[in-house]
Amino acid sequence: MNRNSVVALDHISVNVRDLRAARRFYEAALGAIGMKVNMDVSTALGMGSKNEKIFWLARDRKAAGGGHYALRVDDREDVDAFHEAAMQAGGKENGEPGPRPAYGRNYYAAFVKDAEGNNIEVVCYAGSGSKPSPAKTTGAKRSGAKRSGAKRSGAKRSGVQARGAGQRGAKQRSAGAPAKPKRGARAGRKQRAAQ
Repeated sequence: MNRNSVVALDHISVNVRDLRAARRFYEAALGAIGMKVNMDVSTALGMGSKNEKIFWLARDRKAAGGGHYALRVDDREDVDAFHEAAMQAGGKENGEPGPRPAYGRNYYAAFVKDAEGNNIEVVCYAGSGSKPSPAKTTGAKRSGAKRSGAKRSGAKRSGVQARGAGQRGAKQRSAGAPAKPKRGARAGRKQRAAQ
């Protein structure tokens, strides 16, 4: 019997050959959206906002790369900050920040590949005319792209949410973006309401 109205992704693992280099890249890139290393067990580390461990990097000398991992944020400025930080940390351009209308009316995302070929996406569903969250207007300041897990002064983060990985699509594949899963408008409203 199905008792779950929404099944949430708890955590994912990205296998990497060079854990030390991956850590430097991801601390910078994901630090820009409020994520930090919250657990380190020498061969793997778990990142997330606050005390979460939703995004794991695990050493695997045979890792082939090529994964696609999308993280959802509340504000478009976080998408921009991720992209800037990831590029400064040595990422490879795979889709500049901007709207992706083929994936949804308010789909705003950026895509960067890490050194091992994994496609990292940060996406926001807020409309272009939406106001920043209250935390953003009460003194939260960016300290630049190299925040590496630094807390935003005065900003409360609701957490970064992981989005399904491994989606593939023919449209805009060169931009690194996944095809938006087809679903009815009603299903999309129910999913957003449950979050």
